[in-house]
Amino acid sequence: MSEKINVRKFLKKKELKEKIVMITAYDAPFARAADEAGVDSILVGDSMAMVMLGMENTLQISLEEMIEHTRAVARVKPKALLVGDMPFMSYETGTARALESGALFVKAGADAVKLEGGEEVTEQIRALVRAGIPVMGHIGLTPQRFLKLGGYRMIGKKKEEEEQIYRDAEAVQEAGAFSVVLEYVVSDIAKRITQKLSIPTICIGAGPHCDGQVLVLHDVLGLSAQSPPFAKRYADLYSIARDAISRYAKEVRSGEFPSPEYYK
Repeated sequence: MSEKINVRKFLKKKELKEKIVMITAYDAPFARAADEAGVDSILVGDSMAMVMLGMENTLQISLEEMIEHTRAVARVKPKALLVGDMPFMSYETGTARALESGALFVKAGADAVKLEGGEEVTEQIRALVRAGIPVMGHIGLTPQRFLKLGGYRMIGKKKEEEEQIYRDAEAVQEAGAFSVVLEYVVSDIAKRITQKLSIPTICIGAGPHCDGQVLVLHDVLGLSAQSPPFAKRYADLYSIARDAISRYAKEVRSGEFPSPEYYK
């Protein structure tokens, strides 16, 4: 990728019918790899709570942790659009809290922020956009609300859920979001939303009809202990890492390492 992707170019991709590629990254080395691979957007996702920090869910990660990892990714100066994920309770209590949190992400180097919710967070979205902070929405399965949803499951099978998803999608767009993530939503619903909205839709577990796709880096690389059913594994880096460490340990114990070439 030769030029920096900004929000305007991100929006243009929908108009040109170019599929958008988004992936998570939480540190400088993997952010550099993702950027060199040519992805359009890097999300410093709150999924870091589980895939990197060993937490049980995304509710446990702090704003401070998210900011620090956003800063680490930003140091790579990626050409990809860098989106910081606003964690649980960093925006829900009102516009003032949302603005404070959003400002921290921008100061850390994010090009935009993402927040979960539909109709209930439109005031926060409007406030952030008015302040000059681009916002990516996130509707459907919203992991920060998994307690209310009764766990992680596909959204939209019930009529009332389907109707709510449509309302949320329109509300997020009208509030000023430049894009919206549709997570674990019935594919036909995602298709209709994508056709109706003027902003790009990014699917995760919601079928092929969105304007783009996002996956968690650790699922793609085979580093996750447990991956969702919609995540495709493109490598098995966990086994590679384990085997390399095992060989290192074996050579240290046998005296094979360090051999002269490593200390002379």
